[in-house]
Amino acid sequence: MVDPGPPRSRSGLASRLLVAIALVVVTAGLTAWLVAGAIGPATFHSHMLQAGASNDRVAVLHAEEAFRSSSALSLSVALAAAVLAALAVSLFLTRRIGRSLAALSTAAARVAGGRFDAHVTSPHLGVEFDELAEAFNAMSARLHDSESLRQRLLADVAHELRTPVATLTAYLEGLEDGVESLTPATVAVLRAQASRLTLLAHDLAAVTQAESGELVLQRVRATPQEIVAAATLPAGDRFAARGLELATRISPHLPPLYVDRDRMGQVLGNLLDNALRHTPAGGVVTVRAEAAHHGAVRIVVEDTGEGIEPQHLPHLFERFYRVDTARDRTHGGSGIGLAITKALVEAQGGTITATSAGPGHGTTFEILLPAADATL
Repeated sequence: MVDPGPPRSRSGLASRLLVAIALVVVTAGLTAWLVAGAIGPATFHSHMLQAGASNDRVAVLHAEEAFRSSSALSLSVALAAAVLAALAVSLFLTRRIGRSLAALSTAAARVAGGRFDAHVTSPHLGVEFDELAEAFNAMSARLHDSESLRQRLLADVAHELRTPVATLTAYLEGLEDGVESLTPATVAVLRAQASRLTLLAHDLAAVTQAESGELVLQRVRATPQEIVAAATLPAGDRFAARGLELATRISPHLPPLYVDRDRMGQVLGNLLDNALRHTPAGGVVTVRAEAAHHGAVRIVVEDTGEGIEPQHLPHLFERFYRVDTARDRTHGGSGIGLAITKALVEAQGGTITATSAGPGHGTTFEILLPAADATL
């Protein structure tokens, strides 16, 4: 094994910059001294001869000596003052650069240690330093959001897995102990819990991908009529089987949208499934498309179902948020369909809101999307 020897001391960037600047200043001073010494006396002598002082040689020699001594003294004082001033300014700048880089290094070490809330202030030392600070803060914020998303995902998964896993475990233990038998009812329960776990895994992957900004969209121009028809036509039979009316109302002359057709189909499909679960037989679910302000298009899914109490509306789009009347587990679903819907709408530059007059008065979901011309 090779002995690495004693650790070498490493000087910081600030000290290296200061030494480099000092060398530049000293070199510039010596160069100025040599140039002034080589050119000044000869130029002064030439001027003395042109002034007609060549007849008095003693006076010329005395004047040249006086010029050399005064020039040397003044140049020495000026160079010394310039060197001190330059070193003082250099010391100030190098310390400021050193502090900025030290702050960035400390923040980077915190991020490396898992503390993604690290933040650095802009040093105002130039565009490059400011852009470096902004890039670092953006990276830190992105990592912080990703970590928060990961923690939320783990908490959500742990919460949602508890019931189906406990049910599967209980039935399997019952089968092993002979308490339960493998009847069609038991198989149906096991299959239902397995399907719930499969749906949960699929939906979790979808919402995590959408919220993390890693979702790849295939956006094309599409008319609101095409988007609504693609979602409502396949759902017609399911609504008829439940005794529900599915109506569409499309305003004429609507501008086209720049969206991902499949993702918008998923959005409207989630909203229609939600309305289907929470609207009793004989109810009506209406999908409308109409013009909104600034050339945008509003797509509305409105039902005459159970409705939602006002205090629950701000939380509808949170993952796994449920209320007894509107999102109870007995209605089915993974509990994150609306979270997926919100993430997909926002990924395409839109917004989604939910309103309800209260229990028994139905629920309205409103999607606002910019027109294709405003998006491109």
